[in-house]
This record gives sequence, structure tokens and C-alpha cells, in this order.
Amino acid sequence: MDSKLLRYTLRVDRLLFRKFRYIAESEGRSANKEIEQYLKKRVAKYEQEFGEIPVEDEQE
Repeated sequence: MDSKLLRYTLRVDRLLFRKFRYIAESEGRSANKEIEQYLKKRVAKYEQEFGEIPVEDEQE
């Protein structure tokens, strides 16, 4: 597994997730990749408004 990847458990309403998975599949993505796309877009939007988010390179 790529060392840059982080495992994260997400708790979410079942009905909401089923609908989300439907959207992901309609876009040709897995639910995981669809979540990743949303995260990338949200971070980009935030950084566009407030500037780059400073983060330290973490090694777990």
C-alpha cells in the first residue's frame, strides 16, 4: 500500500451513503474516489479563499 495513503473510518447515515454511492457510480468512480474528489475540491476552494494551508509532512 502506498505510504502516502491514510485509512480513515467514516460514520455516515446508511441512506445518505447509498445515495452517495449511486452518484459515485454514475461518475464512474468508487465511493472512496468520489470522497477523495470532494475533499480535493473543498481544500482547493478553501485555499483559494484563505491561502495555502500549512501542513507538516507526517510519517506514521
